[in-house]
Amino acid sequence: MATVESMAWAQNAARAARNNKGQDVVILDMRDVTLVADYFVVITGHNVIHVSSLADHIEEAMAQTQAKLLRRSGRARAHWILLDYGDVVIHVFTEEQRAYYNLERLWGDAAVVPLEA
Repeated sequence: MATVESMAWAQNAARAARNNKGQDVVILDMRDVTLVADYFVVITGHNVIHVSSLADHIEEAMAQTQAKLLRRSGRARAHWILLDYGDVVIHVFTEEQRAYYNLERLWGDAAVVPLEA
């Protein structure tokens, strides 16, 4: 996938999260730190219901861009839902799980991408 397309997908996911009251939305540029993905999108929801709802809204927004969901995990407990689109991986956390896993610190070498207005 072209980097331009993966960036557009990451921004689309971030926009869907913000439009549905996702908190602390961050896009991490992973291209120089891992081969796992081009971008991680990290989002916080208020509780498990909100996390689940955010994931649903993001999936709907991504489907409109023809992005193919490769894997979804964490839906049953909804403390951390991971949506894997290949070059873009979206992490939707509860506040407690986000603080515990602290992906921004774990992947501290990744640059933070400015969110589109």
